[in-house]
Amino acid sequence: MASIQQLTSLEQWDQALKATSGKPLLVFKHSTSCSVSAGAHEELSHFIEDGRAESVDYAIVHVIEDRPVSNAIAEQLGVKHASPQAILVKDGSPVWDTSHWHITYSFLSEKLGSSVNNP
Repeated sequence: MASIQQLTSLEQWDQALKATSGKPLLVFKHSTSCSVSAGAHEELSHFIEDGRAESVDYAIVHVIEDRPVSNAIAEQLGVKHASPQAILVKDGSPVWDTSHWHITYSFLSEKLGSSVNNP
């Protein structure tokens, strides 16, 4: 089963971004004080637990607690910040992103099945 790495430093983010040249990374930006984000986090957790996309690495950023990391992700990828937000990164660039109620088990199944294999 895949696991999700919590990114708490800019160094961890830089390493994770560089690693996308070998394996895509789904970055989940999570607000620990938002009920919508809690629901999206639950959907992502179930998806990961089911082992649906082992060909992807997973990372989570707590946007309030680790704001510098969250800001760096938005700036470096050129993706406007939202939370909750899911961003698929491959070869250092965003492939797709979505936010809020769109982060569901079925959406992740559909997108990760196609985006990973067809950038």
